[in-house]
Amino acid sequence: MVTDNQVRKLMKELKRTKTKALAAVKSGMDEKTARKYEHLGKLPSEVRVEHTWRTREDPFAEIWPEIREKLKTNPGLEARTLFDYIQRTYPGTFQDGQLRTLQRHIKRWRGTEGPGKEVYFPQVYYPGVLCQSDFTTMNKLGVTISGQRFNHLIYHFVLPYSNWESGTICFSESFESLSEGLQNAFWELGGIPKKHRTDRFTAAISKPSNENRLNFTLRYSALMRYYRVEQHVIGAGKPHENGDIEQRHHRFKNAVEQSLLLRGSRNFANREDYTSFLKKLFEELNLGRKERFQEELKVLRRLPERRYDSCKRLSVKVGPSSTIRVSHNVYSVNSRLIGETIQIRLYAEFFEIWYGQKCLDKLPRLRGSGGHRIQYRHIIDWLVRKPGAFENYRYHKDMFPTHRFRMAYDGLKGNSKEYLKILHLAAKENETAVDQALGYLINENLPITFNTVSNLVRDNKDCSVIQDIRIDRVDIDVYDRLLGERMSV
Repeated sequence: MVTDNQVRKLMKELKRTKTKALAAVKSGMDEKTARKYEHLGKLPSEVRVEHTWRTREDPFAEIWPEIREKLKTNPGLEARTLFDYIQRTYPGTFQDGQLRTLQRHIKRWRGTEGPGKEVYFPQVYYPGVLCQSDFTTMNKLGVTISGQRFNHLIYHFVLPYSNWESGTICFSESFESLSEGLQNAFWELGGIPKKHRTDRFTAAISKPSNENRLNFTLRYSALMRYYRVEQHVIGAGKPHENGDIEQRHHRFKNAVEQSLLLRGSRNFANREDYTSFLKKLFEELNLGRKERFQEELKVLRRLPERRYDSCKRLSVKVGPSSTIRVSHNVYSVNSRLIGETIQIRLYAEFFEIWYGQKCLDKLPRLRGSGGHRIQYRHIIDWLVRKPGAFENYRYHKDMFPTHRFRMAYDGLKGNSKEYLKILHLAAKENETAVDQALGYLINENLPITFNTVSNLVRDNKDCSVIQDIRIDRVDIDVYDRLLGERMSV
């Protein structure tokens, strides 16, 4: 088949060469065809007849009205669903290989008779007006800290005009995480945009009283008022309305993946190293956005004098077991607070315990719900007085600070009274020294008692145990013999 380009070349060659035959050869066609297009003076695409007739019988002609009615009633029906339906309704009439034909029919119907599709309207952004943020999970990247899998989220912030972005590590889509991440971005940015648009997560949006009214949470509204930012939220099931941040999620995680590949390892010594890695990556990503970013900086509003204290404040009464419940998790506190009402200041990753206008303790916050963190020092005084309660204590496993304490308890054959005296010694004297003393007694195969441990600790005896680790040579011939036996069978 002759193409438009061949005919164009023919017309040029006819002006250059003396004979029509030579021009045809140079254009890749025979002389008769060249004469035809010279006479027509048109391109092949201009004289081609549009193919509107069928070359074979339509297998769905008789039942197409039925299919069309079902599509009109439920436009979301898929071709696979309808094909299964007609195979059941007309058994033996339609073969599996005809599915593609039905798919083309339905696709044509959607383009000519089906309902209109949602229209997306490109937006024009202006410097310093809008910022967007959202949470994105990083679990699939397989990052580890000291060899342990580090499942986490990133609170991701972006300025759509310049694409300047920032992020904060977090572990849940809580208000505390939102507040910390947003304020980190504002203070790193050095200014405040006019509007903030976010997803419909519960940290910002409370359950609406009716379908037509949207309510922002009191804490989120207070945060926005403090920074004088207009609060905006996307529609339900409309992630494209936050399209810039959604696209940045994809590109940012791809950039992290590539940086990890270049680094040659996904393991980090500690969280600080991983945080520095992400910070450097954000700086590199923002380097190419300086020109537009400078335009934004000129119109951003000034920051307040200090950050907004966005912790959640709770009043909690300490129970008789010397524990409190905070965000669906149980924590122990000092037994002297039993029966007292204490104040909790809950942050994204930790909380503070306040009593009598004084901060008594700062504890790391557990992730998820249904967990517990029991510190033996809080209750050991009373466990020593009530050793019979130890065996069936709900948080029995938390009473073993290290594996050596567990080995000591097993060596004492369940003598709770003796073990609790050792644990009490660790609380009052030095846990590390007691742990080393237990290690010394275990390695020397000496009897473990409170008196022997106490003497070692108080005499400051060096109980550190240094052992030569010997790894036996692996005999790989065993595998060869095993494979040989398998093959002979």
